[in-house]
Amino acid sequence: MHPSGLITALATPFDEAGALDHDAWRRLLEWQLAAGVQGVVVAGSTGEAAMLDDGEYDLLLRTAVEIVAGRVPVLAGTGLSGTARTIAQTRRAAACGADAALVVAPPYVRPGQAGLLAHYRAVATQGGLPVVLYNVPVRTGCDLLPETVAELATHEHIVGIKEAVSDPARMAALLALRGPRFSVLCGDDGSGARAMLAGADGLVSVASNAAPGACRRLCDLARGGDVAGTGEWDGRLAPLHAFCAVEPNPIPVKALLQRQGYGHGLRLPLLSLSAAHHAEAARICALVRELESHTGCEPLAA
Repeated sequence: MHPSGLITALATPFDEAGALDHDAWRRLLEWQLAAGVQGVVVAGSTGEAAMLDDGEYDLLLRTAVEIVAGRVPVLAGTGLSGTARTIAQTRRAAACGADAALVVAPPYVRPGQAGLLAHYRAVATQGGLPVVLYNVPVRTGCDLLPETVAELATHEHIVGIKEAVSDPARMAALLALRGPRFSVLCGDDGSGARAMLAGADGLVSVASNAAPGACRRLCDLARGGDVAGTGEWDGRLAPLHAFCAVEPNPIPVKALLQRQGYGHGLRLPLLSLSAAHHAEAARICALVRELESHTGCEPLAA
């Protein structure tokens, strides 16, 4: 298990009544695969995992495993605030057929580094899946430091990290740990090109929900060391990356997906994109259509 390349952190489509839109979910998965994504994350923070019940979680994951059919890794978001519950959710994901667990640092409870070590070792030992660490301090309230990651990287069932801190020094410290059995993935679209040019194994992307072909091209250029090509394509994608941050994730990207025919709205406490950003959403949708047309990866019709 060596996650790499473009990995889409999938949004979860809902219908106009707020229920899972299973047809849109299947089409979204098929579009991502057709566009060449190299992995998917199901029920992560972009997938509104906190708003899903157990049956919905299982349905999303089993459907993804069925459609992907082993072509790329399926990572399941399993991180919760408590260790025991995280282990149980990881086992649930394993039973649904996931290839690995993306385990965010425990949100809200703010463990220290020793607590994070103990937490991740327990999940990796008892959860039944390879574990990809996930550090996103702005959301969790705790920071998984590189020296802690260095200790965790020696565990046989911990296979990588998704790092959402965009600081180049942080990425450099983590890149010193990468190797054949430990991947370093950027978890921030805006700094993904820079990270991959520096040696990161790939990008876990929100923007690729709406522009998978364009994001795959960016990853290929950056991982291939094409500095000029990467800069040009990253510049084309910059307005999309900026738009995805105008309101809390996944509000902006779900506004784009709705305009592309994949689902309607979010679940409380998240609300749909505010009216002040609707004109920009329309502009970004036009940009995405233009970018995807260059890769032959337009959205699949309903």
